[in-house]
Amino acid sequence: DSRGPEENLPTLTVTTILEDPYVMVRSAELEGYCIDLLKALASMLHFSYKVKVVGDGKYGAISSNGNWTGMIGEILRQEADIAVAPLTVTSAREEVVSFTTPFLQTGIGILLRKDTISQEMSFFHFLAPFSKETWTGLLFAYMLTCFCLFLVARLSPCEWKEPKNEENHFTFLNSLWFGAGALALQGVTPRPKALSVRVIAAIWWLFTIALLAAYIANFTALLSSGSEQLPIQTFEDLVKQRKLEFGTLDGSSTFYFFKNSKNPIHQMIYEYMDKRRDHVLVKTYQEAVQRVMESNYAFIGESISQDLAAARHCNLIRAPEVIGARGFGIATAQASLWTKKLSIAVLKLRESGDLDYFRNKWWETSCLHKSRDGWSPLQPQALGGLFLTLAIGLLFGVIAAVVELSNKSRHAAGHVKKSCCSIFTEEMCTRLRIKENTRQSQETSGRANA
Repeated sequence: DSRGPEENLPTLTVTTILEDPYVMVRSAELEGYCIDLLKALASMLHFSYKVKVVGDGKYGAISSNGNWTGMIGEILRQEADIAVAPLTVTSAREEVVSFTTPFLQTGIGILLRKDTISQEMSFFHFLAPFSKETWTGLLFAYMLTCFCLFLVARLSPCEWKEPKNEENHFTFLNSLWFGAGALALQGVTPRPKALSVRVIAAIWWLFTIALLAAYIANFTALLSSGSEQLPIQTFEDLVKQRKLEFGTLDGSSTFYFFKNSKNPIHQMIYEYMDKRRDHVLVKTYQEAVQRVMESNYAFIGESISQDLAAARHCNLIRAPEVIGARGFGIATAQASLWTKKLSIAVLKLRESGDLDYFRNKWWETSCLHKSRDGWSPLQPQALGGLFLTLAIGLLFGVIAAVVELSNKSRHAAGHVKKSCCSIFTEEMCTRLRIKENTRQSQETSGRANA
């Protein structure tokens, strides 16, 4: 595949390697991510090119006789001017050729099958829709509301016929039962009579209806998204679990990354793979993907290749953590004048968003990404307005009860010719100490009968 030489334009020989989706043969022509990148670079830097697929089908490594194979070898032997391919920038390669700024970032990730990593439901799974803070806030709101019901029912004259002789229906236990009944959307007694008590009851009913709607919606989302929750988020999670076997390509740079790493978690992964070398290490990338799809196996490998596998196979997914960041760069001869020009052009393509466009184009997926993937317990902030409305309603109810008691005290003061404040204080004390007063009156009447 070649771009026809144009007048006065330099022609570069480009070596590449056939790998989906970087370079592929379609209808006797080459296409893919690297071909699109090459076209964009040629347009920016005004050069024509001739593309050739690397003869030995290799990327580039030092052979036993000390010579370089693959695309690196072709550049060293001046069989090609540049290499545009998924060629990883390494220290060994950088010693013999020059690399441009990386055009694609990658690393080491974990490829899993979705149905092997579904999170097991805990015994108290029904508590999951709300966070711990939300449950604590709900309990506090319930206790506060029940206390306000109890207090307002005692203060309001409408809930009493004669405070000194008759017990109020809204005892604290009855108030607790009334609040619990509303939480279950059940009508319970006692029925409120006073405006102040009805205000608190109504605001509590509104609060419970909205809260139950939020709970049911989040619980439904949780149950339907159970298979999408990833208990394996990191390499540490992979080491701790016992359900999945895991491995990588035998003799790959990924394997040696874990071997040489000083990180304890990475060392544990290497020891696991080394002890079970014959069982968990795979020979090819295709074999790795097939094994992940057919058994309880997690494949550790190049994250960008795993993204492609996940795009092609909807039952596969890559865990979030990526380690050992590395990049794919364009290789040139060490003394080449094209290195800096190509680097600047790559940076411009990144800044203009063209590299992202190429990435999305060739890694496009037909899999549906459902919004429930980002499910999380409902936090108090999401219900902040609801809790605030309840607090305002409780305050309004208490104020209404005080106003009701004040009005009665004002009328009573006119009849007995006492100050309104003294009557109000006396009425409040009588209502808040009614049990003690009732007990004392019962004891007095008992002694009189004796």
